[in-house]
Amino acid sequence: MSRDHVQSAERPSPAAALPGRSHPDTGPGPGSAETPFLELLARGASAEAFEQPVLLARAEAQPAERIAALEQAKLLALRVRSELEERRRREAELSALFETAHDLAGLRDLDAVLRAIVQRARSLLGTDVAYLSLNDPARGDTYMRVTEGSVAARFQQLRLGMGEGLGGLVAQTARPYVTEDYFRDDRFRHTRSIDTGVRDEGLVAILGVPLMLGHHVIGVLFAADRRARVFEREQIALLGSFAALAAAAIDTANLLAETRSAVAGLERANEIIRDRSAVIERASDVHDRLAELVLRGGGVHDVAAAVSQVLDGTVEFTDTTAAPAQALESSRAEGHAVRHRDDWIAAVAAGDELLGALVLRGHPGLDPVDQRTLERAAMVTSLLLLARRSAAEAEQRVRGELLDDLLDARDRDPRLLRERAARLRADLDATHAVLAARLDGGTVDADAEADARRRLWAAASHLAATGQGLAAARDGGTVLLLPLAPGDTATDLARRTARQLGTAVHEPVTVGASAPVEHLTARPDTVAAAYAEARRCLDALRLLGRSGDGSAAEDFGFLGLLLAGERDIAGFVDRTIGQVVAYDERRGTELLRTLDAYFACGMSPARTKDELHVHVNTVAQRLERVGRLLGDDWQSPARVLEIQLALRLHRLSAGPVRPARH
Repeated sequence: MSRDHVQSAERPSPAAALPGRSHPDTGPGPGSAETPFLELLARGASAEAFEQPVLLARAEAQPAERIAALEQAKLLALRVRSELEERRRREAELSALFETAHDLAGLRDLDAVLRAIVQRARSLLGTDVAYLSLNDPARGDTYMRVTEGSVAARFQQLRLGMGEGLGGLVAQTARPYVTEDYFRDDRFRHTRSIDTGVRDEGLVAILGVPLMLGHHVIGVLFAADRRARVFEREQIALLGSFAALAAAAIDTANLLAETRSAVAGLERANEIIRDRSAVIERASDVHDRLAELVLRGGGVHDVAAAVSQVLDGTVEFTDTTAAPAQALESSRAEGHAVRHRDDWIAAVAAGDELLGALVLRGHPGLDPVDQRTLERAAMVTSLLLLARRSAAEAEQRVRGELLDDLLDARDRDPRLLRERAARLRADLDATHAVLAARLDGGTVDADAEADARRRLWAAASHLAATGQGLAAARDGGTVLLLPLAPGDTATDLARRTARQLGTAVHEPVTVGASAPVEHLTARPDTVAAAYAEARRCLDALRLLGRSGDGSAAEDFGFLGLLLAGERDIAGFVDRTIGQVVAYDERRGTELLRTLDAYFACGMSPARTKDELHVHVNTVAQRLERVGRLLGDDWQSPARVLEIQLALRLHRLSAGPVRPARH
């Protein structure tokens, strides 16, 4: 409550000063001057309504004493109304501060607390935008951490040099600063990048207060409007209170992170001490178990299970692409297990060929004796794999013959095709993708190239056998028919296959994939058409300089329309802006129209509102809705290109966009 509004204890009460009172202790009668104003106060009327009793008395030509009494009662009632509003405002502010302090006391997610602070500051101050920036000591500048109400991508990604803009002035002086008109204020240093971001956001009036830890400024909390505005002293103080809570939240989060790190270190040390006494006994146990496995012809997963029991952890056998590439290569070159984060990786190799890896999960402090145990298990695994390779080669040839028949449509009897696939544990009724793989190492030695192709075919055949697919050598490369797992895409499968084959042959392998295909036995030409599409994707990857990568037509955005065997324009539009189209159709809104104008105006909300003849806040609200529908990265350069193309294709297929409603 303002001091100017506080009544002195010696000052007579308002009721006692009014005429028409018989005694100061009696309440106002039905005809007293206070009665209409008390009724107005009771129902929370506007300030303009308090003029009505006086105007009515004058219109009725009531006595001057009565009019004077009404004037005095009106002034006192307005003062009471002002104090009541001030108390309600202070109660709302204190409630918000208490809620924020409560969030801080139960801090779990720093970003969530900072977002709550910025949201409440924007709500209580009634501004269009609120945002918080933090200093980056490593880079020597300031960056946006949290924004609320912002719609301009450039503004949200601003990084400010120290001492630049209004925020730089706040950081230098450690004092709040406010400007009624940002672009006409020369108290701080304007820069092109900052002014451009502020202009894109359409901001005019800005208030900034420092975030302090001790005597150091760690950032700035801002509230801003897209119109000229004078911020009151109470509003500046309120934003300063929120800034203090934000600084405390950041400091608390840093302390919690340090504490958690220290506790984790102590826990790891205790685990090492507890495990040390049993190391020698485990080494002897694993030696006996591995010898027994080799004698009775166990498999690689039997080895992993035995080592898991001995090391009291989880040991898994993985293929070459499932293990971290750098750690796997280091293990193969050194002949020892290597640590990767909290895991240990032991390469399973035969000469220079990588067959896979044994991975011990969650043992960062592995004892040297246990490390050698894991390495011996990897050696035993490689021997078991080599023993089974000769039997697998015959099966690989049969798989290649079946895929050749599918590609050439030689065997048109669906029943025979299914029977042949079933013997190879392949399901031709499942959804598959056809992949074309080719080496990209490049060599002038014909013998070396032929050897590399043989290794690629062997690796692809192994991959197909383990993945219940088919593989064959064709057109100087390899073609694979692999099933798609639930939730997997052709792009994911192509990239994973490129990594797996490249690691197996130690050379870059490029893989192009077709769109998912079904009912392979019903239409003989299905596999051949999918293979042609996969080869087009493979050629596109090489032309784009993406050798050693894997991709499908769906990964090329609008270029995928050209690579795919069928031009799925409707599918491209639906994947890109389908949610916005559906929202407009369901709600009768103008999001598509706004997007067209936004891109045409250089992605500036300020210019877009002139194009659409609407208020800038309307543009901001529509773009906020677009962001929630398309995702936070919808204004990135790659997505902007695809969204604009999808908008054009949608216009061509749906007819002219109807005029915007104002």
